[in-house]
Amino acid sequence: MNSPPVPLPAGHIPPGTADWRTPDAERWLAAVPARWAHPLWAVLALVVSMVWYIAESPLAPCTSAEPCGTDWPGLGMMVVLVVTPYWVWRQPRLALAGLAAGLVGFAEDGGFTESFGEPYALAYPVAAAFTTAGIVHRLTLAGRQRALALEAAGPVAQPLPAAALTFRRGRFSFALAALMLAAAGFGSWQAQQVADAYEERAAGATHLSGLVVAQEQDDDGTDILKVEADERTHRFETAFPEDFPEGSRVDIVVDGDWAALVAEPYDAFGWETLVLGGAAAALGFFANGVDGRTRSARLRRRPLPVLKVLVREGHEDARTWVFAADDREGLQPILHFHSLHAFEEEQKEGDEGEADAVDLTKVRQILSGDDPPPPLREAVLYGAPYAGAEVALAARLDADEPEVLVECSVTAVKPAVPGLLTRGPKSRKRKSERPSVEEIAATMTPGPGLRVWRAHGFSRAVGLCLLAVQGGGIWAMLDDGLSWSWLWLPVALSWLIWTVATTLTWRITADRDGLWVTGAWRVRRVEWDAITAVRHHEDGIRIGTGKGHDNVDLAPTGWAWLERRLGREPYAVRAADEVRALHLDPELRPAEEAPASRQGMPAGPPLVALSVLWGAAVLLLL
Repeated sequence: MNSPPVPLPAGHIPPGTADWRTPDAERWLAAVPARWAHPLWAVLALVVSMVWYIAESPLAPCTSAEPCGTDWPGLGMMVVLVVTPYWVWRQPRLALAGLAAGLVGFAEDGGFTESFGEPYALAYPVAAAFTTAGIVHRLTLAGRQRALALEAAGPVAQPLPAAALTFRRGRFSFALAALMLAAAGFGSWQAQQVADAYEERAAGATHLSGLVVAQEQDDDGTDILKVEADERTHRFETAFPEDFPEGSRVDIVVDGDWAALVAEPYDAFGWETLVLGGAAAALGFFANGVDGRTRSARLRRRPLPVLKVLVREGHEDARTWVFAADDREGLQPILHFHSLHAFEEEQKEGDEGEADAVDLTKVRQILSGDDPPPPLREAVLYGAPYAGAEVALAARLDADEPEVLVECSVTAVKPAVPGLLTRGPKSRKRKSERPSVEEIAATMTPGPGLRVWRAHGFSRAVGLCLLAVQGGGIWAMLDDGLSWSWLWLPVALSWLIWTVATTLTWRITADRDGLWVTGAWRVRRVEWDAITAVRHHEDGIRIGTGKGHDNVDLAPTGWAWLERRLGREPYAVRAADEVRALHLDPELRPAEEAPASRQGMPAGPPLVALSVLWGAAVLLLL
């Protein structure tokens, strides 16, 4: 039987605090966005439309009158376009501003005039409209959730506990934003140095008009122009060879052995990329810091509605999961967020050793697979919860800890729905509320036959996608000819072959004496008596064999995160639970011994041979 929730002392429950009961929680959960409004679809639409437009839209040719230098306004617009999909997911209100700026930049780039009617030109405005509709829908339902939470809380309002008043958010985000901004500033300075060096040298150089006599490629694939000018042949690297057809005339500047195309004076693409990445990351972190600082300040500004709930810390992801006050079994989570403890005073110097010892003990338990699931705890939730809200709670850590601690959210509140395809209070259990061994055992029928868990359809799909990446990578590396990049081939191939082989053919066979575990390269035998723990860990199944022995790690066995987002129970998680049930309950184990034909065969060696054959075929075809 499950243990009762850890009680909260009556003195820490404000007078008049209402219980958030299941009927009210169900109404709150029903006010979640429709499937089409999930941020994933909007982000995919924006990214695909932007890539399509960039790939298909005609570019203004590089000319002597308008050379292709560094376009700082265009780079700034690209920063907004890059960070907007992230804002769609994390900062929907800022995403509206980003979408508006993107449409303005699209119009200035000629997307509405020069390419009107072209599918690639219409894609981004349509994606922006779809994204805007989804954001408005999400914000509207967030307001509905807030109203339902206030209705459940009633008229009672209480100030935050004293510990939460000193809690500050945003400092880490601001520090990262400063670091990224420094990187972007350094890239901008370097790009300007390249431009200034060209301008300084070109000012004293000889300006000539030359004839393009040939276009060719170096061994590394770089496009080269051969230009005749002043009875000499000059070679220039170019990013846009189509702008300089053979027989056309181009302007060049020459200073001794140095020469440059006036239309393409310098190449600062690497530094511009650093500016783009650094500025986008800095803008994203800065917005997160401002949002966190603003929300936490708003939480402290006035008395807040309070609700009595049950909470539980996620066993694997450290999220705080909130349940209705009458859900004593913790069957249906309502919402979740990440949180940190808030303290009125700094920890005393003499207490540090004890705290470190506790943390180390917990780490050892987690690594050994013996960490018990966190208990349900009674708590008081401060603040009206809704998607994107900031909240705080007061609860005890466990039954052995009398002190009541305050926790403040450090990520936005999210409704506890399984993902894209299922919603509402009847959704299956989340990762942090996995069924117990007893519940798993109750669904398993003892019998003499062998039990086998093998790569399922989703795992094989992941493996086939990675196999296509492997084949394309081999082609791309060999297509460039002999170069230093071939040194990466053994490293990349070894990882890919191991990963593909595991996802395609992993297998666990349980018989009367133990497990046969088929990985990428071999089949391992693990006796029941040698097993100390079985758990699903980082998209793999880990079978612990005790201190001083090598654990059996079978990974990856699929993609649990995506399976959950698609509303499916991850097969590998279920397999790990069932293997653990067999380990703990000998009566469930098979009575037969597995023959060699049922033990599986590693796919690593055949994939090595297939990769070698594919590489040889590519070399013959090139």
